[in-house]
Formats: sequence, structure tokens, C-alpha cells
Amino acid sequence: MHKIIAANWKMYKDRTEAATTAGEIAAALPEVLPKERQVLVFPPVTAIECVAQAFHGHKSLAVGAQNFYPAPEGAFTGEVSVGMLRDVGAEWVLAGHSERRHVFGETDEMVARKAIFALSHSLKTMLCIGETLEEREQGNLYAVLERQLTAFFMARPEGMAGDALVGRLAIAYEPVWAIGTGKVAGPGEVREAHGVTRALLEKFIGETGKKLPVLYGGSVKPDNAGALIALDNVDGLLVGGASLEAQSFLQIIGA
Repeated sequence: MHKIIAANWKMYKDRTEAATTAGEIAAALPEVLPKERQVLVFPPVTAIECVAQAFHGHKSLAVGAQNFYPAPEGAFTGEVSVGMLRDVGAEWVLAGHSERRHVFGETDEMVARKAIFALSHSLKTMLCIGETLEEREQGNLYAVLERQLTAFFMARPEGMAGDALVGRLAIAYEPVWAIGTGKVAGPGEVREAHGVTRALLEKFIGETGKKLPVLYGGSVKPDNAGALIALDNVDGLLVGGASLEAQSFLQIIGA
């Protein structure tokens, strides 16, 4: 299984800044990329096309979108469709990032609907799950992850069997309490959460659940990336602020 190193640039970078950073990553990648790794960047929607152009011809690089609306078209002012995203070069989408859930109020059901829609329209999907500090302190880690994953797996259509998800769906565990706070889950906490996630995947789709990558996201930086990616049940990293500078992200890619 390839390890995935993904960058979420959130609401940062205009087209020029994004193209420059993407170009620096593409130029340096052959020297820093370990074997069996894939690199994804989720830029702002306005910069997807220029990042895709910078990544063109690099098999280990791909670009994705941070958000979209689950309809092919329609009277949805301000929204973006998956067809529009594919048209500018997106191959991946994020669904269920903690900021979409907790800032914009997306429910488990909406997240599931979006993930299923993207997958059914030929976009690979990174489904984000994770608990708040209050939920963790109350001992609800398993219950929260189960609830979030149940919404997706119970709603998927019959044609979206477990095997059909391999190579198309990744799970990103992101403890909400560690996003943008500088706090990082310790090795034991990461192993526990990823173990719970893997067990739930196997509960829903059996042995195929072992084939879906589970990434860690939560204040990942160059100085902790190596220890995190070395954990035996971590299949990649979802990086926020530390991915905004090319050199910082390249250090994480090569960790």
C-alpha cells in the first residue's frame, strides 16, 4: 500500500503563490520522495488548475478539491460541482474535514452524501473523521468514529462494494483537538485511534477494510512527521499549515 502525504492549503494562496509552491514541490520531488509514496495537494478551488498544470507528468503527484456540492448542476449559488472540479484537473476531493463539520455544520449524513456522490462521479475521496476534545475526554472515541463511518457505509449504494473502494477511498483520522492548536496526539493515541478505525472498516467491508489507507492529520510538522509515518498502522499524513511552504512540506514528504 502506498503511503499518502496530503497537503490541505485551506483558504490560503492566490494563483501565483499556489503555482510557485506547486512548481517548487514538483521540481524537488525526485530527490526527496521515498518509494511507494503518493503526494496530494488540496489547494483553494481558484488554484486547482494551476497546481494541476505544475504537477502534469509527475505520476506521484495529484491535485484535489477541498469542497463541492453533491449535485451535477443546479441553482446552488456559490457552490462548485464535481464536473467543474474534474474540468480544472482535480482527481481527489476531501469530505468531512473537521472544519466543514464544526464550522459549516455539515452533518454525518451530508458528509456521507458528498463522499458517495464524489466516488460515483469518478473522483477519489478522502473521508475525514475524528473526535473533539470533549468527546475524547468522555471516552467516546469509538462511538464517534463508528457514527461517522456508519453514516457513509450504510448509505453507499449496492454497486459501491468494498472492493470497488480500493484505490478510490482513503480515510483521514484527524483529532479535532489537535487541528491548528499545536497539540499532537501521542504515538499511543494515534495507534489507538487508527486501530479503532481499521477495526470499524473491517466490520463494514471485511478483509477489504485492510486495504484502505488510514492517514493521520493534526498539527503535523517536519519535526514530528517521521515518527508519525513510522507507526505501523499509519498509512499517510494530512498536513495543514506546515504544507504552505514548499520546503516545509518537502521535509514532511521525505520524512
